[in-house]
Amino acid sequence: MNSADVIVIGAGAAGMFCAGVLGQRGKRVLLLDHAKTLGEKIRISGGGRCNFTNRDSSPSHFLSLNPDFARSALARYSPADFVTLVNRYRIQFHEKHRGQLFCDESSHLIIQMLREECLLGGVEILHPVEVRAVIREGHQWRVKTDAGSYQASSIVMATGGLPVPAIGASAFALDFAKTLDIPIAPVRPGLVPLAFTSDAFRGLESLAGLSLPVCISAGRKGVRYGASTFDEDLLMTHKGLSGPAVLQASNYWEEGEDIVLDWSAGLDLEAVLNEKLVGAKTTEGALATFLPERLAQAFSAKIQLQGKKWAEISRVDRQSMIRQIQHWQVKPAGTLGWKKAEVMLGGIDTDALDSKTMMTKNFPGLYFIGECVDVTGHLGGHNFQWAWASGYACALAISA
Repeated sequence: MNSADVIVIGAGAAGMFCAGVLGQRGKRVLLLDHAKTLGEKIRISGGGRCNFTNRDSSPSHFLSLNPDFARSALARYSPADFVTLVNRYRIQFHEKHRGQLFCDESSHLIIQMLREECLLGGVEILHPVEVRAVIREGHQWRVKTDAGSYQASSIVMATGGLPVPAIGASAFALDFAKTLDIPIAPVRPGLVPLAFTSDAFRGLESLAGLSLPVCISAGRKGVRYGASTFDEDLLMTHKGLSGPAVLQASNYWEEGEDIVLDWSAGLDLEAVLNEKLVGAKTTEGALATFLPERLAQAFSAKIQLQGKKWAEISRVDRQSMIRQIQHWQVKPAGTLGWKKAEVMLGGIDTDALDSKTMMTKNFPGLYFIGECVDVTGHLGGHNFQWAWASGYACALAISA
């Protein structure tokens, strides 16, 4: 195939899904990818079980410089639509937490399903292949690769983002957009663990591996994505903090800003302490009624009340302790970077795209979908839902 109706560059979640829909709607589709093994990010997602969508996914679960951009695509392809497809392939799945849907068995089943959808649509898949240039020639686009040159009237960029470079992540779509002066919202790692200096984390370094539910807040009004608060589990690591709570907060955290932790996860501590601590002898014993014992000991030492009898602590000191536990402010030193990030924040500026079609406003026939666009979901299947929805919106527009 030296010519096609559509060339899709990138055979990840968004690219394979979009190509399959296009092919089944009668378009001749060529799907290109540089990877030897397709769908690696799908394979490693959800601990190998692929959190392929979220039943409750809505525009409120996404970040963008234009928060309304994702509404159109998300409205036209819902989580229920993708579940219908999964059911058609008899893939068993379960709901794990707050609407998150995972395969019962392996994420390979989702990859196989997407490849089968492409096969049903007669999509030609070429990989591994290096795309060397994408050139506009009148109303056509020419894609030059190390396997030959191909022409199409429509090009779909679905090359993902920068996280996990070890599996082939690249800035291909962003670099290409720059050559056309298409604006790009600044990118940074998202859904990523946070690192701390030894001073900020002194007294808690030995607690790596400890997990507990917390309430965490990050961001502030007037910055890129505003502020948000999450009630999720936190995981303490050798380098700082991770777990769902911290990954969620990392999307809103800005360099140089504090995060705020409520270690009690929103409990009415004064009531809890008064109710449960009859006979408690030490501060660490008091804290251990709602915190893991190791953390209770570390925290009581950190606030310099370790070993002190509870009955001897003044009301002022008790209130000060409660404030510190429920409003623990700390400044992260940074994130753990692209190697540990699950998604990319930022990307192709949505002002350059039509929200109904995903086509660039200044370059007819050129589309961007999936993670390379400045639309990023919360943790829990929302980013896959954006891949399906943006790919579907694009496919509908091209095949209309």
